[in-house]
Amino acid sequence: MSDAIQHECGVAFIRLRKPLQYYKEKYGSYWYGLHKLQFLMTKQLNRGQDGAGIGVVKLDPEFGDRYLARQRSASKTALSDIFESVFKDLDSIPENKIDDVEYLKKYYPYAGELLLGHLRYGTYGGNSLENIHPFLRQNNWMARNLMLAGNYNITNTEELFQALIGLGQQPKEKSDNVLMLEKIGHFIDEENQRLFGIFKSQGFDNLQISKKIKSELSLPRILKRSFKNIDGGFNMIGLLGHGDAFIIRDPSGIRPSHWYADDEVIVVASERAPIQMAFNVYPEDVNELDPGNALIVKKDGSYSIEEIMEPLGRKSCSFERIYFSRGNDQYIYSERKELGRLLARPVMDMLDNELLNTVFSYVPNTASTSFYGLVDGIHEIRKELQIEALKKIDIEKEPEKAEEILSWRPRREKILVKDVKMRTFITNDTDREDLVTHVYDITFGVIKSWQDTLVIMDDSIVRGTTLRTSILRLLDRLEPKRIILVSSAPQIRYPDCYGIDMSKLGDFAAFKAAVELHNERGNIDILKRIYEDAKSELLKPNHEQRNVVKDLYEELSVTDISKKISKMVKPKNLRSEFDILFQSIENLHEACPNDLGDWYFTGNFPTPGGTAVANRSFVYYFEGKKERAY
Repeated sequence: MSDAIQHECGVAFIRLRKPLQYYKEKYGSYWYGLHKLQFLMTKQLNRGQDGAGIGVVKLDPEFGDRYLARQRSASKTALSDIFESVFKDLDSIPENKIDDVEYLKKYYPYAGELLLGHLRYGTYGGNSLENIHPFLRQNNWMARNLMLAGNYNITNTEELFQALIGLGQQPKEKSDNVLMLEKIGHFIDEENQRLFGIFKSQGFDNLQISKKIKSELSLPRILKRSFKNIDGGFNMIGLLGHGDAFIIRDPSGIRPSHWYADDEVIVVASERAPIQMAFNVYPEDVNELDPGNALIVKKDGSYSIEEIMEPLGRKSCSFERIYFSRGNDQYIYSERKELGRLLARPVMDMLDNELLNTVFSYVPNTASTSFYGLVDGIHEIRKELQIEALKKIDIEKEPEKAEEILSWRPRREKILVKDVKMRTFITNDTDREDLVTHVYDITFGVIKSWQDTLVIMDDSIVRGTTLRTSILRLLDRLEPKRIILVSSAPQIRYPDCYGIDMSKLGDFAAFKAAVELHNERGNIDILKRIYEDAKSELLKPNHEQRNVVKDLYEELSVTDISKKISKMVKPKNLRSEFDILFQSIENLHEACPNDLGDWYFTGNFPTPGGTAVANRSFVYYFEGKKERAY
């Protein structure tokens, strides 16, 4: 994705199912869990670099001993800062106690059996420490403490806010973090109180009751009440102070969630590949948490899968497959290659099957896998072209011609290389734009001036800003006759509200192109009509609303919008011809058949809250508001 956008978050959870002494004896360290948590988080840094946090819960502490620990950082080097601090705390342990597990459990804050990690990409709020997960709701009753972290956005926060007020609470803010912490916390309190009343009536004293609550607490009951009427996408992890834990996924499976268990550990991460790497297991050993389900981990180390919400049609985020998730997951890798391969025929049609004067490349590095698939597809077509060409000659009489035909190969080169050392601190717009242009280096000497066509694969095109201000200008210096930019994703037409920071319609190149096309065709009144319709829809309950933004695209073809985007992002002084080719929705679904969450491209949102966000986003656009629509 040449346009940088903020997105997603990453989570990691480890439950050690053996005493700490076991890991010391088998793996040589009491800090097996901490090291694995650090590994899982490092392997998911692609998901969040605005901050990081970890939390630890200790099992069975003595009265008066600390059993909850949390470390957070909002620095640019948050992850390394956290673990440097965590392990530096060991310096305060007396040398003769460093192997005393009882002493460590008592005095070292991070000597616990439940470990939680979070990597933040901020889509709401600033990057201050108070916005960094995990969040903590504390209480003197162990089973009422809650530590919460996740990859989520809740779209009906106003409804949730009012519901908490109806319960008698006074939430300090409307952020989904605070609201979810308090809502789950409220039902944890009620479950504690329910059990207290039962056991009190049975004649148990308070100390006995506290112990029984820890073993009898029903997390499925709490979660079913807490997540009733929640709209959004989420992969959420909660740790209770006494040692129970839960991992819950939204009923459409929008946000990813994977887990693994053996007799030593229970592990959860946003992505499959980090678990494979950290614990050296096969991909089939790593499970995907089903939509609407929760992984319940009890204090005794047992676990179960419970259905908390009725699963809806699976609409897991297709952007995970196209761009966000790490490409070393074998399933994502094959899907990205297929996305590229399926574009080979449309690309060759644009080239009129011209191979000899075409160079194929990609930008950025994350587009490389789709690029490999594109080249594979070009090879398939190349063979067909060779067969047809050989049929038209007499091979025995024209061996040189046959040899020439057999030598046809797609020319693939590394054209653009991002200079990671380049930083743009200049605030003057003109000077800064010139510097941004040179964030990429180009490879000279492989393009035949004004003869070759240059085909560049990209993951997706959001705004087109980087194309216009940097990439196309650089490529033009190589003097290609023509530049074709190929997007492995379809046109991004609608906002996201489930974890990616794409909530403003006016930012999208496809949206702006559609508006301009209507303007050129004398149909600009359509904006006013959609605006009035959107306001009317927003007066209805979310589940009754229709996505009226779809009307903007109703009479416009994909080709028309693509051509308009090409003109809009093309720099004024570009000498080369320039075209853009987008992936089709049909090919996206063919390449990623199990991940059909395509609302960015189609406007088919998996929850009513998404439809409301689209309508609200259009209203904000029309009124000139620069606010997020959720």
